[in-house]
This record gives sequence, structure tokens and C-alpha cells, in this order.
Amino acid sequence: MNSQAYKSSTQQREENHQSHCITNLKPKHQNQTMEIEVPVVIVGAGPAGLATAACLNKYSIPNVVLERHDCHASLWRKRTYDRLKLHLGKDFCNLPHMPFPLDFPTFVPRVDFLRYLDNYVTRFKISIRYTRNVESASVDEENNGKWRVVVKDTTTNADEVYVADYLVVATGENDEGYVPQIEGLEGFEGEHMHCSQYLNGRHLYGKNVLVVGSGNSGMEIAYDLSTWGANTSIVIRGPVHYFTKEMVFVGMSLLKYFKMEKVDKLMLLMSKLKYGDMSEYGLVRPKDGPFFLKIKGGTTPTIDVGCVSRIKKGEVKVFPAISSIKKDKMVEFEDGQNGQFDVIIFATGYNSTVLKWLKDYRGLFNENGMPKPSFPNHWKGNNGIYCAGFSRRGLDGIAFDAQRIADDIKKTLNARNLPGDEEDNFASLKLLGK
Repeated sequence: MNSQAYKSSTQQREENHQSHCITNLKPKHQNQTMEIEVPVVIVGAGPAGLATAACLNKYSIPNVVLERHDCHASLWRKRTYDRLKLHLGKDFCNLPHMPFPLDFPTFVPRVDFLRYLDNYVTRFKISIRYTRNVESASVDEENNGKWRVVVKDTTTNADEVYVADYLVVATGENDEGYVPQIEGLEGFEGEHMHCSQYLNGRHLYGKNVLVVGSGNSGMEIAYDLSTWGANTSIVIRGPVHYFTKEMVFVGMSLLKYFKMEKVDKLMLLMSKLKYGDMSEYGLVRPKDGPFFLKIKGGTTPTIDVGCVSRIKKGEVKVFPAISSIKKDKMVEFEDGQNGQFDVIIFATGYNSTVLKWLKDYRGLFNENGMPKPSFPNHWKGNNGIYCAGFSRRGLDGIAFDAQRIADDIKKTLNARNLPGDEEDNFASLKLLGK
């Protein structure tokens, strides 16, 4: 449940970005389904979809990006908190073929990252069809095994069908906010939300707020709430690595020259020198190093923007996992403690929604909507299907995926002796009404 204040903030943000949204598309044909053929269909206009389209455009391979929202990068534009910056240095976050401007800070703010993406779309002339909700995608055996992508234009309610040789799933791993099942949550008398609905703590001054989750979003939101004067608590269920952005930048840079084991040891040493032993405050470090855990299971170390210091000062209180929620906004924790909270914010991650619309997924995706093969072989399946943005390696992983997908499609097209020059690209885009 969200207060009117949150709704107003969201509406204001949407108005600020109206220039990058298409909200008045008209169907070409009334009362009939448009069928459009294009070599490559990309689902999702986040950074992964944009990067893949740009790489394909560099090869003059016709493609179209289908986006269910009314703008590209909707997660960054509409569903992130105001103070967000890239957690890694910009040198590790470039999309293919376009470095960040030299005058951008090392850790790029959200608004500047969006400006970068807007320029990226313009520079590479990326063809995006907004407000296109993909209802299904399946292999059509009666049409030479091509992909048949059924789409609803949510602006006009018109149906469209895209027929493609290749399908790129670029909806990413951060698609739909996940809220865990907790006894009593449905009857909670205060407000609760996923962190994708949180913009800032301006309207929570003096409120008792509980943040659930100790990843980057959880720790940064807890810091933000404390800054705005909320009585802030955070649930930290288990061991967690925490480093400053500068520490991670050093570690990432050293990985180019030294083995991961040595860099992990240095990272742990820097953390101990910076923070000391934080176990008495509820912060315990894992036994394994941060980069080892990232490679092994995709567990990302937490980037500390100041929350650890607030915890040490007692300005942010740490609780273990929630056991249940009772009447009168009372939350009980696994160690027997309890507390009364006005707002609960779940920074508990996201789910993939791929399986809601992708019918022929078993060759590439598992039952959780994530790739079956592990990195670096996760990006390609059978029957011309690919995925971008599922490597759990952030923007650097997206760049890796996008370039390899484009290279592979180009190689396949060359082997089939199919055209892929600029004239064909122009003709296809005309077909798409661009």
C-alpha cells in the first residue's frame, strides 16, 4: 500500500520524463492483426535490450525492440530511488561502442545515466515500439521454425504479431519485485511496499520504518531514510560483505592483473581496516571472499554509502529475520525481539517474468526464468533464442551478452547468405512504420 504522497512523487517523475515516452501510437489497420516480419525481435528496452540493438545496428542487421512501458529504461526512469548512483565506476558500466562522457563523475548518478541511455538510443538509431506487451512467443514449426511473437499494444488495444528468425529475451533479472511470504503481512495495519516503489524518505520523517534486505538497495534506502529523519531499522538475515564504492573500484581494477584469491584477501583486509569488527552490531562477514561469492552464486557484496556508520552510531537498528507480523503494526523477529513499525519496505530482490510469455523456453531457461547454462555460456539457446542481462554481472555483463549475441547472429546470417546491409535495414524499418 502506498500513500498519496508516493503516488504524487511518481506522477511528477513521469511528467519529468514525458519527452522520452510515446503515449499516442495508432494502429495501421483497424479490426485486424498486423503481422510484421523482421530478422530479430528484442523483448525489453532496458540497458540489455538497447545494447543488443546497438550491436546489431552496427552490423546493419534489422531488428525491433518491444517495450511494454511507455519509455525505455523504465526501471531506471520510474522504479528507482532518487539518490541512486551506479555502484561501480563508469569504466565498468559502459554499454558497447559508447563510453561515458569524460565529464561524468566516476559513479554516475541516476539522472546522468538516463541521459546517457537517451543519447545511446539516438546515436544508434534504435527502433523501439513502446507500450507493446508481449503475450506469447513460440516457435512456429509450420513457418520454418521462425519465432512468432504475439503482442498487445496497450495504448490502442490493437493486436500485433512479429515473425522473426531470432528472439532476444532482454527483460533482465530485475523485472518484477519480489516480496516474501510472511505470516500476518496481508493484515499489516501500516504501509508496505517493494523498494521499486520507494523514491525518497521525504514524507517519512519521524515514522518507524523497517527495511527488509541488506543488499545495495536495502542498505542505501536505510541510509536515505535515516537522512530524512525516519526512525530506521533494517533486517539483516545472514553474513554480508560491505565495502565502499572506492574499495570495489580498486578491487575490480586489480582483477585485471591478479588472481581472484589475492584480490579477495586484499578486499577483506581493506574492509577490516575501514570498519573493524561489526559483529556486535549485527553485521557479520562471510568466510569466503566477495568476488568468489559473486562468481560462485551471484551474491553481490553490499556497497556502503554510509549506512554502516549509521548502524555503528545507533541511528539504524539491525534486526534478524522476521518471524511474523501481529496486530497494532507489531513485527516479531526470530530472536524474540519485536518492534512497532509504520512502514515496511521490502528490498528483497526481483523475479524474472520470462515464463509468463515465453512458451518454448526449456532449452535456455529453467523454471525460475533464469538461464540454465552458467556464465559465460548462458546467453544462447536453440532455435535462434538468446538472452541478454541475465548474467548477474551488471552492466558489464550486459555488454558481454549484447556483443556476443550480435556476433553470433551475424555469423549465422553470413552462413545462410542472408542480406544484412544498410539498404535491407532501411527497408525493414520502413516496414515497421519507422
